[in-house]
Amino acid sequence: MVKMMRKRKISYGRQTITKDDIKAVTDVLRSDWLSQGPKIREFEEALCRYTGAKYAVAVSNGTAALHMACLAAGIAPGDEVITSPVTFLASANCVVYCGGTPVFADIDEETVNIDPAAIEKKISARTKALIPVHFAGHPADMAAIRRIARKRKLLVIEDACHALGAEYRGKKIGGGAYSDMTVFSFHPVKNITTGEGGAILTNRKDLYERLQIFRTHGMTKTPRLLTRNDGPWYYEMPVLGYNYRITDLQCALGVSQLRKLDRFLDQRRTHVETYHALLAQDSRFILPVEKKDVKAAWHIFVIQFKDAALRDRTFQALLREGILPQVHYIPIHLQPYYQKRFGYRRGQFPFAEQYYERAMTLPLYPQLRKCDVRHVVQTLIKVLA
Repeated sequence: MVKMMRKRKISYGRQTITKDDIKAVTDVLRSDWLSQGPKIREFEEALCRYTGAKYAVAVSNGTAALHMACLAAGIAPGDEVITSPVTFLASANCVVYCGGTPVFADIDEETVNIDPAAIEKKISARTKALIPVHFAGHPADMAAIRRIARKRKLLVIEDACHALGAEYRGKKIGGGAYSDMTVFSFHPVKNITTGEGGAILTNRKDLYERLQIFRTHGMTKTPRLLTRNDGPWYYEMPVLGYNYRITDLQCALGVSQLRKLDRFLDQRRTHVETYHALLAQDSRFILPVEKKDVKAAWHIFVIQFKDAALRDRTFQALLREGILPQVHYIPIHLQPYYQKRFGYRRGQFPFAEQYYERAMTLPLYPQLRKCDVRHVVQTLIKVLA
């Protein structure tokens, strides 16, 4: 009896690992340093060269990077930080970790990024910082956000976990042209990966020094920061820090991946163009946009169904066909914790909620082939018939 062939599953995202990546990691395994060694600095310097930032601090994951950025910004109990409700939980959780209060501002319908006009309405005497999120790799309106921040004397932390390689007004995201700090993630589905990992980039030396201390238990050996010095072994802990270190193994992978980032971005863009060519004339969908003053990194490709009732049925049907879509994201203010702790409720952010009810993420990553993208679209159209 002939066995039926299994359908090849196509996930919404996955890592792209090649032989040179594997060699980079195995070379470190044969070296003297597995952690706290030279590859960490090499990766940080490579990130600075790529983005144009002065300083980079690599850490264990993107959530740790967001938390450390809030710590370095001095977020404390009583402070409010404004961010988007349409993002991963960590964009708001990092504020809560510091004892602060996340305040959400609704999104721009076209880009799904936080709306600067909505930010202005949410600013209070307690507001200390803004965390705009570059959703799906499309930069937020950073010029408008910077104007608001300067007027109100607020810090800006860019959550660019989706946006490594993106550009805004001709400048790389991460270069710090419009913010105090920029946070990246290197999770396997991101544009490059270190397995798990993250980084904070800044042009401010004071923030850089704080970030270095928070990364390693709050410890420092920097002579001018010590109250005394008993010898070359001596260290002090001026603040409570964390073990948010990244390993040399991960950073070796990061260095290797970063060399291929521009090629990865080109491949993502090619797939996005194919999706647009195949779906642009279908009136059932709203496709993601790219504003003229940005170059998106296309971390994910999210379509919206004009008829929200079709989303759930289509999602389940695609799963049965071996296509593994996702929904990015459930608005944070709808999470039970945020409703109980901060009193958020359904209906407060209508654009975010409307987006969530209609959104579905289709597969997008460099290793996809053009025929895979066509297959995804053909399957999507078939299950909707």
